[in-house]
Amino acid sequence: MSPANELISFLETHPDPQIVMGIDYRILAANAAYRRVYAGERNVVGQFCYAISHGYSRPCDECGESCPLAASRVSGEPRRVLHLHHTPRGEEHVDVELTPIVGTSGKIAYFVERMLTVREASSFPAESGMVGKSAAFNRMLELVRRVAPSDTAALLLGESGTGKELVAQAIHQQSRREHGPFVVVECSGLTETLFESELFGYEKGAFTGASQRKIGLVESASGGTLFLDEVGDIPLSLQVKLLRLLETGTFRRVGGVETLRADFRLIAATHRDLKTMVERGSFRRDLYYRLSVFPIHLPALRERRGDIALLADTLLARLAPGRAYTLSEAARARLQDYDYPGNIRELRNILERAMLMADGDTLLEEHLPPELKSDEAGMPGVDDIVPLETAELRYLQWALAHHGGDRKSLAAQLGISERTLYRKLAQ
Repeated sequence: MSPANELISFLETHPDPQIVMGIDYRILAANAAYRRVYAGERNVVGQFCYAISHGYSRPCDECGESCPLAASRVSGEPRRVLHLHHTPRGEEHVDVELTPIVGTSGKIAYFVERMLTVREASSFPAESGMVGKSAAFNRMLELVRRVAPSDTAALLLGESGTGKELVAQAIHQQSRREHGPFVVVECSGLTETLFESELFGYEKGAFTGASQRKIGLVESASGGTLFLDEVGDIPLSLQVKLLRLLETGTFRRVGGVETLRADFRLIAATHRDLKTMVERGSFRRDLYYRLSVFPIHLPALRERRGDIALLADTLLARLAPGRAYTLSEAARARLQDYDYPGNIRELRNILERAMLMADGDTLLEEHLPPELKSDEAGMPGVDDIVPLETAELRYLQWALAHHGGDRKSLAAQLGISERTLYRKLAQ
C-alpha cells in the first residue's frame, strides 16, 4: 500500500485526528476543530508544524524548545509536552500529545498530534488563575497537567509567596473531583487539641464547650480535595495522627466511637526543606514518603524574571478593576531588576502601595519603595555569585528595560538574532 493510500486508510478508521503530520514535519491533514482553534484563517495543510505553532523557520528542538516529533522519531514512542503556541488569539499554553503511526512497511509513516488548550493558565493578563510564560513556569505547569487527572498525592514545594494555594486549586479544577469541595487546612500554629478537632471534628459533649457535633475538615472534603498548607509546620507529635489517616483512609471524630471513611484527594504544600527535616528527625520519614509521591517545585519570582512584567500588569488589573493603571518605563525597569524575597505576594504589595502613592494613573519610579530604587538593584555585586545563565538573563532584562523595550534594536546591538534574544529572555 502506498503512503498516500495508507494515510487515506488511517483517516477513514480515525475520522477525527486533530492533525496528521509526515516524518518531515509537514502537516498532511487537519480537522475542523484544529483549524478553528489554532489555525484561524490560515491554510495549514502542507505547512511545517513548527512554522504554524511557533513561527519558527526550523524545528522546535533547533530553536531551544522541546520537540515531541523529534523525540518520537528517535524512540518510536508517544510523546507529550506543554508548549506556548501562536494562535489567532495570541500566545496560548497548549498540551501536545503526539503518537507515531507505523505503516505496513513496519516503519513510522506519520504522526498524529492532539492539542488541548490549557485553560488554567494564561500567557497574558487575566482576571483569575495562574499567569506566566517563562520556561520555569511552563515546567511547573506541565507537571500540574500530568498529576491533576489522577488521585495521586501532590506535594507543592516553594518559597513563601509563590502561589501554592493557587496551584493547588488548579490541580483540583483539572481533576475528576472538580465538582467536589476544595478544603484548606492551615497547618501552622495548630495545637494538638485544635488539630484533631479541626481535622476530624468532634461529637457533642466530647469536651467542655462541645455543645453540638462539629464536622471536621476531612469530612467536609469528602468527594473533593484536602489541601494541607504548610504541612512542614505540623509538630512531630501530631504527624502520626495525619499518617494514620493517610494509611488507613479512616478517622474518628473526637469523643466518637464510629469509624468513618475518608474520601479526598490530598495536596500538601510547604516552604520548608522536608528532606533535611527528615534527616534531622523533625519530620517523620514515613509521612514524608506518603506526601511526596509527586513533588512539584514552584519557582521563585527571581527564577521566572520573564514573567515579572506580565504579573505586574495582571496584578494592577486585579487590584483596580475598571481603572487603567500603567507603569512608567523607569518603574517597570526597577520592578524587573528586583529579587523579590517575598515573591509574587511582595510584588502585589509593592504595586498596591504604589497605587496609593500615585495621584494619577501612571505609577512612577518615585512611587516604589526605597529598596527598589538603588542603582544596584537586581545586578550581582562583588560577593553575589550566581550561575552564568542567571547572570546572562539578569543582564538581558536590564538591557531591554534600559533600551526602551525594543527587542529588535537590542538584538542588533548585541549581535544576535531577535529570535535568540526572545528565547534567552523566556528562560
